Amino acid sequence: MTSDGIADSYNDNSVLFRVLGHVGWGDLVNVGYLTWPTLPLALGGLGWFQRRLVRRSLALLDARPGEAVLDACCGRGLTTAWLARRGCRAVGVDIQPEQVAQARARFGRQPGARFAVADVTAPPARAGDVDLPDGGFDRVHCLEAAFHFGADGRRAFLASAHRLLRPGGRLVLVDFTWRGSDPTTIDALDRDRLVRTTWHFEEFEPLDRYLTAARDTGFTVRAVHDWTPHVLAHYGRLVPPLRRVLATRAGRRAARLYRPALGALTDADWRHLVRLMDAHLDALVTPCRYSALVLDKPA
Repeated sequence: MTSDGIADSYNDNSVLFRVLGHVGWGDLVNVGYLTWPTLPLALGGLGWFQRRLVRRSLALLDARPGEAVLDACCGRGLTTAWLARRGCRAVGVDIQPEQVAQARARFGRQPGARFAVADVTAPPARAGDVDLPDGGFDRVHCLEAAFHFGADGRRAFLASAHRLLRPGGRLVLVDFTWRGSDPTTIDALDRDRLVRTTWHFEEFEPLDRYLTAARDTGFTVRAVHDWTPHVLAHYGRLVPPLRRVLATRAGRRAARLYRPALGALTDADWRHLVRLMDAHLDALVTPCRYSALVLDKPA
């Protein structure tokens, strides 16, 4: 895996990320965990739902105080800091130096939190001043990042996580998974590559193939949680009416009143945003599931 292009998915080079940044993305960059009773909170932005998704993912991790935890693809470091505050010895690793620099600036003084630049699909024994020894971690956490790795990269990450975990350790891997058995069918759904270029990936992993690779690596599949109804399904209901609103001048004016910073978007930006919304419905929201895998290394 390389960092080429990934950074552009999570900065202002992407009109979609600019818009998402104005509605709550920033500390975290996941899609969030929504339920019907909490939907009115979306008026205040998506940050609350993103933190809720992290809490659910960390609950599956079940990390205890004193345990060593690798937060793979830690981004800006908030999840790593949360683990450290729970008393874990948390190491946040990301392939993007800019992200790690932000994580260190924000949380580098948090006791128990350390950060390093490394490729989690092929981690070195030592990254900067951080050791990544075989069998050196009780838990490995990877939330909504492995879709960037590619099929070979995902298998390599499973092998690396298995190697880094002590016997009896646990990997929690939360990711988009393809509903069908052939992930190349995304070619017909994303003909202009709008979704794949925006988020810098080639295909999503079919769930069955994920689980087979995990077992072949040596993991025991402890649990598989389908969070699609609380993640993608809500977007499938909310995006179409929102897209219709934003396709009109009146709707864009209302959006600027809601978030004045959106006034910086040009008409071309708005048109591209509407195209992106359509493409995401076709190539992500409808054909994907959102799965949380709990994988244990046998003791």
